[in-house]
Amino acid sequence: MRTGLARRVLAAGLVSLLAVAGCGVRPTDVITGADPPSGAVAPNTTITLYLVKNGRLSAVTRPPSGRPMFKADTLALLAAGPTAREQARGFTTAIPPETGPFSVTAAPVGHLVVTVSTPAGKLSTLAVDQIVCTAAATPGGAAQVTVIGAGQSVGPRNCPAERS
Repeated sequence: MRTGLARRVLAAGLVSLLAVAGCGVRPTDVITGADPPSGAVAPNTTITLYLVKNGRLSAVTRPPSGRPMFKADTLALLAAGPTAREQARGFTTAIPPETGPFSVTAAPVGHLVVTVSTPAGKLSTLAVDQIVCTAAATPGGAAQVTVIGAGQSVGPRNCPAERS
């Protein structure tokens, strides 16, 4: 009788040991934080676009739109060009209207990828800089931006306006 009890205790112990050992959880290294949120920008956030004045990039702010704005929406405003008031102040854009629609994805931490509808390599340096700086200026933006379109890639680049 003692042998049967000992076997049952031993069997229960082995089953418990296997259950704990076989749970599939393995130790890992420290996991770093994820990318910043990439959803809509709050509707009360000022919109910053980089337009062109006298052949140079210039940050222009617009009042909140009153609706949530995604990074791609901000870039669509950039492609639409300056408002009448901005044009009167001498602002233009180097971005062709057919460059949109845009999509924006977060890559590794500190990096965004902007996909355009035209070949990225055919955009002027100034147009790419406008895209890079505007994307970087959005809340949750990034230090580096790569512009991709029609199988061509430009970047990763930092906003040159931030250096001056």
